[in-house]
Amino acid sequence: MTTQLTLIPGQRPDGTRKLSVAGEIDMSNTGLLAEALDATSGPLVLDLSGVEYLDSAGLSVLFAHAERLELIATPLLGPVLTISGLAELTTVHGLDGADGVAGV
Repeated sequence: MTTQLTLIPGQRPDGTRKLSVAGEIDMSNTGLLAEALDATSGPLVLDLSGVEYLDSAGLSVLFAHAERLELIATPLLGPVLTISGLAELTTVHGLDGADGVAGV
């Protein structure tokens, strides 16, 4: 059974592509996320603020695109992003619980 995952493409005012993700990212739906990331080129803001769960399969998809991603996350995902090392490879906003990510 596939876990519910919602992907909403968009664009920031500066023209940078943005992909908002909501739900749980696990091995049952990482193919959907990988397809969405593979379908875009160049810099991408990945808004994970609606993600409630992220497992190692999801992390592997994010690592494959880390050099071009800018992440928006919540403190809930902070430990996973930090311990995995992904937070060191890309810019991550929102891990400290600050509200200043609305324009990202």
